[in-house]
Amino acid sequence: MEIRIESLIEGAARAEGAVAIIDVFRAFTTAAVAFANGATHITMVTSVEEALALRHQGAGQICMGEVGGRPPERFDFGNSPYVLSQADLRGKAIIQRTSAGTQGIVTAAKTAQHMFAASLVTTSATARAMRSVATDRITLVAMGEEGRVRSSEDEICALYLRNLLEGRQGNPEAASRLSSVSPAGSRCHGTVMGHDHQILGQAVLVLDAAGEKRLGAKPEAVGKPLEPPPDR
Repeated sequence: MEIRIESLIEGAARAEGAVAIIDVFRAFTTAAVAFANGATHITMVTSVEEALALRHQGAGQICMGEVGGRPPERFDFGNSPYVLSQADLRGKAIIQRTSAGTQGIVTAAKTAQHMFAASLVTTSATARAMRSVATDRITLVAMGEEGRVRSSEDEICALYLRNLLEGRQGNPEAASRLSSVSPAGSRCHGTVMGHDHQILGQAVLVLDAAGEKRLGAKPEAVGKPLEPPPDR
């Protein structure tokens, strides 16, 4: 099994095989919290306008995410795991737009065979799910800040996930501590990591395009589905 680590939006465009898009602070930690609090699925998009249009069309009830770190106008939630942890999301479908994580998902969906959205709180479950698809090639993409600048927390998460995939135990506490001292981690670590790890540790954020290479392919989900935007 070949495991390759890539970075940023360019890395997402090169991703092949089973692909994990990594956004620790905060997109996919927030998504894991949303599922833990009852959300049924998340549709990931690249733009605010697309998110609002999909909500208007009935594809979801909630828009969450950020532009430049701030909640867009008319979104229901920003990109805070803590805020989502206080919300009752039971039975709700969510549309998410962020500056790094969802951009990577939509970009990699064009070439990936199986797709996963990963953060430190879901690495163990993600590694188990990725091994279960038995692909010869795995790509781990650390999205960094807005998909343009590398971030230590996403790179650390990619290395830790590779260790798990290769059968090494790794040290989740050390990975979490190292991430917490990154520039983004120093701003958000207290709220990001405060949720119930026993719940989030079982979360797998997955999109399996079942061999289809186009956006809008109906996902065959393992665990909770993350959906690309529908074809237009």
